[in-house]
Amino acid sequence: MLTLPNSPNFPNGPLPSFQAVPFSDRCRRLWGDGDHLLIGVSPGNSYFSAGRIAELVRWARESFDRVDVVHADLHVAAQFEAAGYTAEHAERRAAKEVKATARRIRSGVEQAGRSGVHCHPLSAFTGDPAYRRLRATVDLALEGDAELAAAAEGMARSFLAARLTPDHRPTPTQLAAGLDYIAAELPFFLDTPALLGVRSSISCYHLELPLTPVLFGRAHGLRAQPRQGYAVVRPAPVLAAV
Repeated sequence: MLTLPNSPNFPNGPLPSFQAVPFSDRCRRLWGDGDHLLIGVSPGNSYFSAGRIAELVRWARESFDRVDVVHADLHVAAQFEAAGYTAEHAERRAAKEVKATARRIRSGVEQAGRSGVHCHPLSAFTGDPAYRRLRATVDLALEGDAELAAAAEGMARSFLAARLTPDHRPTPTQLAAGLDYIAAELPFFLDTPALLGVRSSISCYHLELPLTPVLFGRAHGLRAQPRQGYAVVRPAPVLAAV
């Protein structure tokens, strides 16, 4: 576990403390290289407030030469529609959430006051040859790799659970919408260096995802490239004064 402590002399106030847990020894080595950290942000996720993003960016720039924040804006409306919204209402709701997410990210990055930080919507990469190649690889693997498909479906079910009533089991249409959403993000868990032109990269989130051991732990099937790592990064617990 890696923790950067608070510093009373940090220019914008005390440096927030986060815990970083790289998934494997390889991920730990890539973290130590300090080339690049990717922060993925989902629309509608209250964890990613502007303040949290500012703290995370300030903390990350102490260890990484470059930080990129990518927020999902693909297949969002399809999930609302699958959850029962009309097509028109789903489009409006998705647009509202995506705009609010982008606004929080911009505000957080501005508050952080750090250079070397870049922000992108996921849709900005859909025309990129590297993204298209990786996405095609993901789609093919989801059709023939049962372990990968099961992990991706588990992620989709978890994501949909936040949008459905507790007694509602996702329908095949809803699961398909959730899987499309996840598949659109997976290129950044496989080969961010190819997408952003960095030497190596760590993708981070505040939870370990069901796909993490599949992409970063097994010795067969679809896996992250050697210069791609993953880490769980979350606020360090505050110890009460004795």
